[in-house]
Amino acid sequence: MKRIFKWLSIISGIFIVLIVAAIIILPKIIDVKKYKPLIEQKVVGATGRSFTLGDEIDLSVFPWVGIKVTDVHFGNPSGYSGKDMVSVKNFEVRLKVLPLLSKKIEVKTFVMDEPTINLEKLKNGKANWQDIGNKTQKKEVAESKPEKTSSDQSLAIEELKVESFSINKGQLIFIDQGTGVRKEISDLNLKLVNISLENPVGILFDAIVDGNQLSLEGTAGPIGKEPGKGTIAIDFVLKALNELEVKLNGSLVDPMTSQKFDLNVNVASFSPRKIMASLNQEFPVQTKDPDVLKLVSFKTHIKGNKDNVFLSNGEIILDDSKMLFSATAKEFSKPNMKINLKLDTIDLDRYLPEPPVKEETSEAESKPVKPAESSKKKTDYGPLRKLVLDGKINAGKVKAHGAIVENIKIHILAKKGIITIDPLSLDLYKGSVASKINLNVQKNNPVTKMVLKANGIQAGPLLKDSMQMELIEGTVKSNITLAMIGETPEMIKKTLTGKGELLFTDGAIIGIDLAGLVRNAKATLGLSEKPKEKPRTDFAELKIPFTSKKGLVNTIGANMISPFLRIIVKGDADLVKELLDLRVDPKFVATLKGQGDTKERSGLMVPVNITGTFDSPKIRPDLKGIVSGDLPDTKEVIEQVLGTKEEQKETVESFKEDPIKELENFLSD
Repeated sequence: MKRIFKWLSIISGIFIVLIVAAIIILPKIIDVKKYKPLIEQKVVGATGRSFTLGDEIDLSVFPWVGIKVTDVHFGNPSGYSGKDMVSVKNFEVRLKVLPLLSKKIEVKTFVMDEPTINLEKLKNGKANWQDIGNKTQKKEVAESKPEKTSSDQSLAIEELKVESFSINKGQLIFIDQGTGVRKEISDLNLKLVNISLENPVGILFDAIVDGNQLSLEGTAGPIGKEPGKGTIAIDFVLKALNELEVKLNGSLVDPMTSQKFDLNVNVASFSPRKIMASLNQEFPVQTKDPDVLKLVSFKTHIKGNKDNVFLSNGEIILDDSKMLFSATAKEFSKPNMKINLKLDTIDLDRYLPEPPVKEETSEAESKPVKPAESSKKKTDYGPLRKLVLDGKINAGKVKAHGAIVENIKIHILAKKGIITIDPLSLDLYKGSVASKINLNVQKNNPVTKMVLKANGIQAGPLLKDSMQMELIEGTVKSNITLAMIGETPEMIKKTLTGKGELLFTDGAIIGIDLAGLVRNAKATLGLSEKPKEKPRTDFAELKIPFTSKKGLVNTIGANMISPFLRIIVKGDADLVKELLDLRVDPKFVATLKGQGDTKERSGLMVPVNITGTFDSPKIRPDLKGIVSGDLPDTKEVIEQVLGTKEEQKETVESFKEDPIKELENFLSD
């Protein structure tokens, strides 16, 4: 028996020696180049594309299985601009054989020099990477596709070692003939260092993308014996355009299954304007201040998995403004989000475009043409109906349209198509605003309800800063409740319903001298010189209660208390037709006492009518009403219009028969 085993051992040894000798010697004595035409023919037959190899072909079997080829060309179909779809100047790979039996991979060399890939789409949409191989072969491959192996078979690798891995001077070109788009990546270099399962793999990558430098440097791993499982640490620095630097570090956990991540993202300060300039692109936003958007940075900690994301310690710096933020998101199909933003200060006017210069036009051209409501595309509220949101926004100081707003606090809740903003509070111009807004988009037309309370706001500076106009001065207090349906201005005006009250104290109406109007009808009719100073009506209190129903606003006893006047305003403002129909009933008082004086005073009452449109209101004394009414002294009215007989003798003498009748005729002309 021992002799049998002895001879078997000798015979086995001889066979092993012969096999090893064959593996080592055969590649030396066999001319691999003879098989080049056969290889090219097989590839052409399988793909339907031209395929050629260079003359230099090297094959090794033991101890390294390796192949080296040069001048590889894989052709394009006819009709495309480039001759080759893929070409490689030099390709070499060498892999150790025996370790593969024990699930160990040892790669000595993986080198690819000057690979070029040309991807192209024709005007008809057909791409050169489509339809590789004939349909018969594809069908055969599909039919011969092996059944899926059972999930219990392990793909674990015991060991991985790669001495050298590099791709040098690569090029990728994409051309879309239909759109005229051309993108190019050139001088692409990739080098992997210290490739193994136990240690982090070093990554060095650089390329020129459409003429702009891009680089990535860092480490990833260790990847472990079962790639895609376990914790993989990453630490990368991405640099682009000589301006942008992004640092990413943290870990990926089970990227093939649970897909968890825990990362820090840090985008160093950069200038968006410089980036667009380096891309030879016009800056997409026109801003009033050309010095904005020159300094932007971003950082946050992001953690989560395929089902939810958490952002914390977030910071965005935009020029002189800083915003801190945190957020969570889940149920991405809705999505379901929670956001918290804190902004210190920002001047939004610097980021807004310059207002267009108004050109002089004729009266006919200047009339705005109102578009038909039906022509406007209907807003899709589907995303808002699914949205679940809990958002809080706080801002220290914001400037917008010239107005300065401080201590802004906003809380937004959204669920099932109902969006609530409560509170919406802020401070402005020595006063405060507290508001609550409810928006319901469950139906096709949104329904909005709002409550607005303001207290102590200085109306004059607010209007001057925000609208560049002087209309009214004083301290304003308000309590307003409104409801409306729709999204267009036309529909909102038609449905506006609610009530409220505006109270101005210790102020003035700018541009109108009510006292002068009611005292001096002659000035209103153009029979006297215009005042040199801007007219104004001072008041101690101006109260404007109102109701609105379907766009018709009614002032229910608005009144003003002034040192010389007591005024009651009644009438309507039609928001839909933009028409005014108001009557001002004033009464002079024989005292300088103003606020707090409630005693009836004697004096001449001269009503004022305010009619016309919102854009061109007509304000004039109702002299016709005066004449037809009961006045203490009719002669006083005539003298208000034409002066005394001594001052306007010729004019007064023109009233020959009945002065009152003549005055009525004069006013009706």
